[in-house]
Amino acid sequence: MSAPITLSALVAQAAHQLQSAGLAFGHGTTNAQDEAAWLVLWRLGLPLDTDLSEAPDSEAQRLVSADEQVAVAALLEQRIHTRKPAAYLTQEAWLQGVPFYVDERAIVPRSFIAELLADGSIDDFLGEHTHRVLDLCTGNGSLAVLAAMAYPDIEVTGADISPDALAVARINVDKHDLASRITLQLSDGLSALPGPWDLILCNPPYVNAQSMSSLPAEYRAEPELALAGGTDGMDFIRQLLQDAPSRMTEHAVLVLEIGNEREFFEAAFPTLPVFWLNTSAGEDQVLLVTRQALTAQSRLTAQ
Repeated sequence: MSAPITLSALVAQAAHQLQSAGLAFGHGTTNAQDEAAWLVLWRLGLPLDTDLSEAPDSEAQRLVSADEQVAVAALLEQRIHTRKPAAYLTQEAWLQGVPFYVDERAIVPRSFIAELLADGSIDDFLGEHTHRVLDLCTGNGSLAVLAAMAYPDIEVTGADISPDALAVARINVDKHDLASRITLQLSDGLSALPGPWDLILCNPPYVNAQSMSSLPAEYRAEPELALAGGTDGMDFIRQLLQDAPSRMTEHAVLVLEIGNEREFFEAAFPTLPVFWLNTSAGEDQVLLVTRQALTAQSRLTAQ
């Protein structure tokens, strides 16, 4: 039987185990230490913000029983053996301090658009005209929920091509008591979404083919439909930018996440004026484009 060990020591031990296993991170944590803390605390039923400092009176110094160690060991082994993102094992992910349910039917939520909703970075582009918001490629519905929380007077529609993802989104809409303000809609792109919309949020499939072929197992555990964007990652985005102007109100804007694909985006749309928005990952991940710019681009393309 295992001897008692302190919580902080168990987390350190788990971090070493995860690091040694060569796992990939990026689904809520970016390193083995943070993921170890998450998994250990979750397994033990402790708050994820538990103090793990070395202070003598901190929770980190409490002893973890042998049975608790066995339970943690089983979860760590599951993470290592399956290579599934930790969020799929805990069925919980957090964005901007808000908890969301998630499972393999939807991509693990991690959009940087969440930061922009929380810190008001796009508020200058909004106004009294902003009433109808679309979260396209909503996945588990997290951005739709955060938008509804950020702007209490708006109506939100969360749309996705995947009925499975929308089933997960329904869980989160109900979890946060927002069914009266968030509508969920099955749609392939904008095909079933005539709008018109005042604000479109979109974290689409944008991973280029070469990157898709080399993704770690953790990312391959997610629905490919939510990731793969074709040869240059721009397949979905090309159609979106073509369709969007006719479905946007005069002063509407589109906030679009493209991850690490800025080079491909600018190659595909070299004359389109956009605003690159600052996030914790820099200024290359998320852009904002106005309806006026998209309309002008459409006219230019048609010539």
